[in-house]
Amino acid sequence: MSWLKQVGWRHLVGVLMLVFALAPIVFVVSAAFNPLGTLSSSEIVPTGASAANFTRLFADTEFGHWFLNSIVIAGLSSAASVFISALAAYAFSRRRFRGRRVGLLSVLLIQMFPQFLAIVAIFLIFSTVTDYWPALGFNTWWGLILLYLGGALGVNTWLMKGFFDTVPRELDESATMDGASHPQVFFRILLPLVAPILAVTALLAFIGTINEFLIANVFLTDAGAKTLPVGLVGMVAGERNANFGMFCAGTLLTAIPTVLVFQLLQRYITDGLTAGAVKG
Repeated sequence: MSWLKQVGWRHLVGVLMLVFALAPIVFVVSAAFNPLGTLSSSEIVPTGASAANFTRLFADTEFGHWFLNSIVIAGLSSAASVFISALAAYAFSRRRFRGRRVGLLSVLLIQMFPQFLAIVAIFLIFSTVTDYWPALGFNTWWGLILLYLGGALGVNTWLMKGFFDTVPRELDESATMDGASHPQVFFRILLPLVAPILAVTALLAFIGTINEFLIANVFLTDAGAKTLPVGLVGMVAGERNANFGMFCAGTLLTAIPTVLVFQLLQRYITDGLTAGAVKG
């Protein structure tokens, strides 16, 4: 046990957690480059490794359409969710109006129930909407974006409201005395100060949207309108000898947008973590 004392329990736990987290990724990468297109392989680096699964993924499926659909839907819904939630958080944090407390509690109560519980009611609403406004119905970007907005606004509003409360009100009062309007205070003063929480909520909304499967699977039925999770699951569902090599290749490509978004927002997230470390 001397070696364990030298290494330390914390280091051992850290290594075990790292192995636990990386093992599935290594497995997926190995299967993605396995030319046999199967998950069964006794080698981490498969014999004759190639990019054939990636080539077949674009040639034999509509992966390009799925990728575009996911990026557009996740990007637009995340941006709209962050903007609307920021407006709501500003109102709840800085304004005093009748029904404010009830509104906050209602937002919190609604978030206790998964959106999927209302899937039947939403489906019936969409059936009616499709008859009158096809652009907001089934198999459309805008229809699915509206659905995702309904599920993300409550959580984002609560997160942002707490962050807005930490900003001194003296800044608002000083700007108002100088003649600034509420939109000017919101856009020019408060938004730059709460950029870290905007980045965090945008990242969470993007990850949640681009990985969402259940709702998208119900409302997207056309092959060209599917998102990445729906399209990839459809490649392996119901097939005894499904091509898991292509599935793993698509999984790796699906992770790229999330990694890029995180890299773009990393500076704001880091600034938010260190903003209060030094006071002076």
